[in-house]
Amino acid sequence: MEGPTSSDARRARKNGKRPTIRDVAAAAGVSRGTVSRVINGGHWVSPEARAAVDAAIKRTGYRANEHARSLVTGRSNSIAFLLTEPQHLLFEDPNFSLLLRGATQAAATREMPMVLLVAGTPEERRRVAHYVEAGHVDGVLLISSHEGNPMLAELLGLGIPTVACGVPLGYEDQVAYVTADDLSGGRTMTKHLLDTGRRRIATITGPLDTPGGVLRLQGYREALGEAFDPALVEHGDYSRDSGRRCMARLLQEHPDIDAVFVHSDLMAAGALTAAAAAGRRVPDDVAVAGFDDNGVAAQLHPALTTMRQPYERISAEMVRLLLRVVEGEEPSAVTLPTSLVRRDSA
Repeated sequence: MEGPTSSDARRARKNGKRPTIRDVAAAAGVSRGTVSRVINGGHWVSPEARAAVDAAIKRTGYRANEHARSLVTGRSNSIAFLLTEPQHLLFEDPNFSLLLRGATQAAATREMPMVLLVAGTPEERRRVAHYVEAGHVDGVLLISSHEGNPMLAELLGLGIPTVACGVPLGYEDQVAYVTADDLSGGRTMTKHLLDTGRRRIATITGPLDTPGGVLRLQGYREALGEAFDPALVEHGDYSRDSGRRCMARLLQEHPDIDAVFVHSDLMAAGALTAAAAAGRRVPDDVAVAGFDDNGVAAQLHPALTTMRQPYERISAEMVRLLLRVVEGEEPSAVTLPTSLVRRDSA
């Protein structure tokens, strides 16, 4: 049933005028004050009234005046995707682009723009700090936070709502975060290699000031138990070239290894290159396994066995938690499961 002046909304659309709160109120059969409360957060509005207003907004094509709303709420109604790594990694490491796409889609469902910020140098960190302190965004999704990251300390000092991607080492009780289960994933992959008959299993870790580097190594150690040999551990930096260099050293110094668990698919791609250069067949002579399943693994030759991270869910949960922190809720944490993807390399 139409409100008493819903024809006004139809006329406004036909005349090319932008629908107003008055038009929405007429179409929903509620007061303008109720519409305003729904648009500005929905406080003190019944579920029935909220549903009526939401439906009326869709029918009328109403779009809020974001500038006016920000003056009322004190918010920008946008959030930031902040990468604290060198700029080139945004394009070279597919993990970051997957997280950015997922976060942008999750924010779009809430009609919130996403601002991309990069702070890989001290000067970039200074500019980002000034930008967020000025209120241009309501909160920050912090991507790739190394232990001791000065950007995280800066955001906390400024009181900026923040959600980290991965366990924020040293700040676990202060910052909300969403993470894949790196510990369980490391155990699962190592156990898979053991179950296929491999016994001299080496590993190439990520940086040990990152949660992935620390926890995947811990899972590897736990799965091997007494068979763990620290001499079979090489430390990379998640880049393809570091995977190649680490694999070359392992094959030269420990020619008896029959498997390598690599802590990222990009490093695993480099490891495959090194194995081929050394004349080692994969998986016949040495099995190679990765971690991520970000699109790289399926394109390699042989196709890479790996642990899949649920990137879309990670991004969506980060946006959800950030908006809760913006509303004043205490920081919380979400750990999502990884899953084994069997392909030809291991």
